[in-house]
Amino acid sequence: MKKVFVPFAIACLSALTLVSCKKDVKEDAISSETLNQIQSLGFSTDGVKKVGADFLVEGDIMLSQKDLQSRPTTPTLLIASEEQYRTFNLVSASKHPVIKVALNNSSSQHDAAFSASLDETIRRYNAENLTVTFQRVTTGADITVVAFYEVSNTLGSSGFPTSTGDPYNEVRMNTYWYNTGTDATNTNYIATIMTHEIGHCIGFRHTDYMNRAYSCGGRKSNEGQSNTGVGAVLIPGTPSAADPNSFMLACIGSNVNRYFNANDKIALAYLY
Repeated sequence: MKKVFVPFAIACLSALTLVSCKKDVKEDAISSETLNQIQSLGFSTDGVKKVGADFLVEGDIMLSQKDLQSRPTTPTLLIASEEQYRTFNLVSASKHPVIKVALNNSSSQHDAAFSASLDETIRRYNAENLTVTFQRVTTGADITVVAFYEVSNTLGSSGFPTSTGDPYNEVRMNTYWYNTGTDATNTNYIATIMTHEIGHCIGFRHTDYMNRAYSCGGRKSNEGQSNTGVGAVLIPGTPSAADPNSFMLACIGSNVNRYFNANDKIALAYLY
């Protein structure tokens, strides 16, 4: 997810990424071959970053080398407007009736805030009475929330489920942008971002992926095309009109508590 600053009289927005002016960050050059692979899968090539052996695209989605080589197809491929959309792969409820989530923080200052926010994140999902439940664990996790520090516009990142029905295994939270308080405002804000990233882990795409400017401002940017291998799968029952409060919008305002709205609840219930 990103955060974006707009002109002075207007409040800043964030996607699960954020614009920083503190110092420049050197980024590894991405080969044209890799960019072509990313584009062929239906993802935007704007601002692609290399993270270890993987690639960060669209601000908060991690793609592995295996992902770049995949070519999924579907008869329900559609281009998004502002509806709720999912990826081709979902978590198998029979394989993972309980999705185990752990906090493996690398920032002692953020332990309390991240711990409280993870508990709130799990509470939010479990309150929806889905066919999968979420459980916090210390070992044997399906998804691990980790902290990292980077001077960049990234608030957090994660990835999509595997073709074998496993959730993406990691949510990365950039401590550069978070304070350490455990008050309700900070807890709910961080929980909102964790909830969004876990949404990717279980198969949600950005609600406004066709036009990130809807929540992020700036120029129009489409994260995927209808004639590519990934695209997006429309979740039935969600609207074709704009949906300004979805938890899966690409950007969010500072300290905003974005809970599941009515259409998010429909989408969650339909998938799980």
